[in-house]
Amino acid sequence: MADWVERAELKIDAALAAFIEHDVVSPLGLDAVPFWRGFAALLDDFAPRNKALLAKRDRLQAEIDAWHVARAGKPIDHAEYRAFLTEIGYLVPEPGDFAITTKNVDPEIATMAGPQLVVPILNARFLLNAANARWGSLYDAFYGTDTLDAPSAKPGGYDAERGAAVVARVREFLNATFPGWEATLSGGEAPFAYATKPGGVLLEQNGLHVEIVIDPESPVGKTDPLGIADVILEAALTTIVDLEDSIAAVDAEDKLAAYSNWLGVIRGDLTDTFEKGGKTLTRELAPDREWTAPSGSQFTLPGRSLLFIRNVGHLMTNPAVLLPDGGEIPEGILDAVVTSAIAAQGLKGLGKYDNSRHGSIYIVKPKMHGPEECAFTNDLFDAVEDLLGLPRHTIKVGVMDEERRTSANLAACIAAVKERIVFINTGFLDRTGDEIHTSMRAGPVIRKAAIKGSGWIAAYEKRNVGIGLAQGLSGKAQIGKGMWAAPDRMGAMMIEKIGHPRTGANTAWVPSPTAATLHALHYHQVDVFGLREAITKEPIPGLDALLAIPLAEGTNWSPEEVKAELDNNAQGLLGYVVRWIDQGVGCSKVPDIDDVGLMEDRATLRISSQHLANWLLHGIATKEQVLDSLKRMAAKVDAQNAGDPLYEPLDGNWDTSLAFRAALDLVFKGVEQPNGYTEPLLHAWRRKKKAALVA
Repeated sequence: MADWVERAELKIDAALAAFIEHDVVSPLGLDAVPFWRGFAALLDDFAPRNKALLAKRDRLQAEIDAWHVARAGKPIDHAEYRAFLTEIGYLVPEPGDFAITTKNVDPEIATMAGPQLVVPILNARFLLNAANARWGSLYDAFYGTDTLDAPSAKPGGYDAERGAAVVARVREFLNATFPGWEATLSGGEAPFAYATKPGGVLLEQNGLHVEIVIDPESPVGKTDPLGIADVILEAALTTIVDLEDSIAAVDAEDKLAAYSNWLGVIRGDLTDTFEKGGKTLTRELAPDREWTAPSGSQFTLPGRSLLFIRNVGHLMTNPAVLLPDGGEIPEGILDAVVTSAIAAQGLKGLGKYDNSRHGSIYIVKPKMHGPEECAFTNDLFDAVEDLLGLPRHTIKVGVMDEERRTSANLAACIAAVKERIVFINTGFLDRTGDEIHTSMRAGPVIRKAAIKGSGWIAAYEKRNVGIGLAQGLSGKAQIGKGMWAAPDRMGAMMIEKIGHPRTGANTAWVPSPTAATLHALHYHQVDVFGLREAITKEPIPGLDALLAIPLAEGTNWSPEEVKAELDNNAQGLLGYVVRWIDQGVGCSKVPDIDDVGLMEDRATLRISSQHLANWLLHGIATKEQVLDSLKRMAAKVDAQNAGDPLYEPLDGNWDTSLAFRAALDLVFKGVEQPNGYTEPLLHAWRRKKKAALVA
């Protein structure tokens, strides 16, 4: 039973209230009484507005559903469709010419190009690893992955043959990227900017640094004619610390754990101790890196990734705080206030390290629908700045372009936050989930894998970059691309993911620090900012291409094809849900139906559940077929998790497994879920599971 305290007519979980008052607000020099009064006044204004925005989503969806039902069996006329979407307010007028005016943006976001990590905030070890992934060993990255055309390392310690292949591959990179680099080792002239320190030489290209580590006495350095022990790449320039899709946070206990870890990285005192290889290790934040310029002057490079904090979207509420009417607080408002207050400690010099050297707080805001919701976030951040006594536009915003109404109105969305925007990106899975749900009643969609090749995806990706550049994001903000989900397939990533910087995007998501180190090579190969002038001259795809629904018109799948699609969706759904509900794990490497490990978060659940719901609605599959697939795939998921001592089997436990029952709800109630989101059902079932564990 929760212990509550009352503050300014708000009912707050006692532990969370104590944390906010003693660990967050007090160090800022703010008195708790006026803080809570101000917080309550903010909620009086913004909670009803938040509710009204969600009601508008429901209204628009109902009107779109009705439009498709009324035209069942008829091809969609693009002009008629656009006119309808404009009439109901789904499409808004394009803004006039403008450019964003965001100020005080750190170079990692504005003027540099490099990899980006997304890390679940509830895992302290992963969080520290991600923050420290600003620098990564290229030797280690090549040695331990499938990126080399060479035999894998033999078991039983260091494999000299594998090591030689690594050194040769790194030499290829250095020779191609820094011709004449060897001269820097003896202090000779270097064609690239460089610096030195005892045991190291620093090179730079396209704004990214490469450190050559010299240690002739080390095991690797002894075998190298130049005494090179390692080559360290500047890698994850930025990291998104995630409160949203990669975690399972459903109550005050979970939120407190998340906020505590955020405070730990802002103050610089977060640590994690763990066992690895029979040894006890402690992880902490890496220090900055000191260098000497050729002139003899000293300078410092950041030792850590610049951190964004991803708040939740507008949809969910949380029982951590109850409003005067007894309703739960909109969770996005809670996040905005608490994460900003914590980040403000860094701006006041209360931490061991600076996150932003330019006095900014960086919040990624996901799952906003259109410019009205972006404007709401802008107003909310104004109010949070006033509450905390921060200068206007201290809080910057990253707008995730992952909802259809935002994609279709992207320029207007950017205009709504033009004085604080620092980030736009694309994300296939969530965007596809919303694509399916928005057009749920238009007809059956094509198979999930085929959607990746559909026309609207290409338009979506190109529009995002083109509109971002047209609105002046270059040099002031990030334009990002989505995740490479297979952490064990780095060889394939190195072939395919170079396509992201070639689009003109100056960041893209990767699943691990090792992947960040490898993906950094692409930003040495591609001068992103140099490409952008040509990209701005290319035509931006129009709305007809973006709004083309991926319907399976005239397609008749065989029973075997239908079964394969159901199995694929069911296996992926169950593999993720069982960890979310039973263990509270929101992101992990989940084996797919072919036993390939994929880094999964809630986005994959949204697309799988919506795809199944769509095929059920249109009679491509029956409820009995879907249930049969779920039960058969439960056995497969059980087998895939056989080595996990915490795992609770699904197979046969159809009535007692809360995870399996949650999966059923996600599919069979999928049509009625708001915008196809999985959070309402997941949160409800996870709370039941937590209650059962306590009982």
